[in-house]
Amino acid sequence: MSDPTSLSLTSLLKALDDGSLSVEDVMVSFLERIDRFNPKINALVGLRSRDSLIAEARAKDAQRRDGTARGALHGVPVAIKDLSEAKGILCTYGSPLFHDYVPDFDDIQVERIRAAGAIIIGKTNTPEWGFGSHSYNPVFGVTRNPWDLSRSAGGSSGGAGAALAARLVTVADGSDMMGSLRNPAAFNNVVGFRPSFGRVPTLPGRDAYLNQLATLGPMGRSVEDVVTLLNVQSGFDPRDPSSFESPAVALDPAIVAKGGRIGWLGDFGGHLPFEAGVLELNEKALGVFDKLGFSVEPVRIDFDMERLWWAWTTLRSYFTAGSMRDFYEDPGRRGSLKPEILYEVRSGLRIQAADIYEASAVRTAWYQALAKIFETFDYLVAPAAQVFPFDAEIPWPREIAGKHMDTYHRWMEVVIGPSMAGLPVAALPAGFSPHGLPSGFQLIGKPRADQSVLSVAAAYEAATEWLGRLPLLD
Repeated sequence: MSDPTSLSLTSLLKALDDGSLSVEDVMVSFLERIDRFNPKINALVGLRSRDSLIAEARAKDAQRRDGTARGALHGVPVAIKDLSEAKGILCTYGSPLFHDYVPDFDDIQVERIRAAGAIIIGKTNTPEWGFGSHSYNPVFGVTRNPWDLSRSAGGSSGGAGAALAARLVTVADGSDMMGSLRNPAAFNNVVGFRPSFGRVPTLPGRDAYLNQLATLGPMGRSVEDVVTLLNVQSGFDPRDPSSFESPAVALDPAIVAKGGRIGWLGDFGGHLPFEAGVLELNEKALGVFDKLGFSVEPVRIDFDMERLWWAWTTLRSYFTAGSMRDFYEDPGRRGSLKPEILYEVRSGLRIQAADIYEASAVRTAWYQALAKIFETFDYLVAPAAQVFPFDAEIPWPREIAGKHMDTYHRWMEVVIGPSMAGLPVAALPAGFSPHGLPSGFQLIGKPRADQSVLSVAAAYEAATEWLGRLPLLD
């Protein structure tokens, strides 16, 4: 039997089902690999003790022997992003204010992952409160890219992306407001999927209605593995009023056989700067869709992209000010907030009600513009990041192609369009730079066309060899 850590989720589950591997075998293999490589990349944090994990693995084996095994992930080791609560496991949100917080409850998706039989081994690292697409924080430090340890693994699901690339886990959950399932997938040569807003429920906290920018979703080493986790995470929950019933996604070759038209957004008509080589690598990857029977052509959306950026930052800062205001107004806690959070809160506190209404109107107009584009095109494609993985020692890129980045998140502007419209997006690998750094693109679908996007993504994967490449960590 192959090393369990090298197997896809599908193959791993088959080996567990037919008895060629035990859950204990799998757990021991993953823990040995984690011991060997996690100190180098710092992807996994808050790990449970080896004894407790082995004991749980043996219990899962006993359930399989006595016929009480249940769930699509029975016996699979899973680490949860350190922004979601998992009962009995350290949850810091990357903040020193919560360096010793152990929740006594699960987030909804964690409940579902547990109910599916997974063994939660710990957490994946994230930037403080998820702010920024580079996973570092004062509690656990920097997550490094397995393809080049001097580079960023992205964020905010950077720990998840790096853990997948290093084969420390088979699948991973993540969350995405501003590309946090897409940027780390691109930076680590794995797959990320931002589902349609509402498909994956979450415990909403104090606000269950206004903030509809972020969503939970899956990451994996293959599209098929991503679909398996997505189906565990998805579906209505009465605690989240935005959630909806969603039939299980099944990859459908008939969708791919129909072909269709793909619009290439590129640099959005010259609006966005890109590091040299990113656009060219993405454009080369688009040739795969031609071979699959799709027509690919450039498209430009008739919309004021600077106005969209204003609406995005207005809403983001407003929601941040609401959720983080108690920390900000407490002199004893304000000093523990990173500068980017302070920037967001201060910006948000200046926003007026009329600004929120106007930002929502711009967002509505953007959705309508995309709906018009989708009358002609079946899918859209855009890069998943404007740069290759950057120096892990800097907080964020200050300049791209000679253009100054005026905020800490401007360098990730390419991802805001699908977020503002709540669209399904698969982040897929496009290849590597001459220096061996991964890059990727977003495959964007029509509203709630999650199954179509993932079916086409799986066909792309089958026609390429990128996901078969492994970083050299020895």
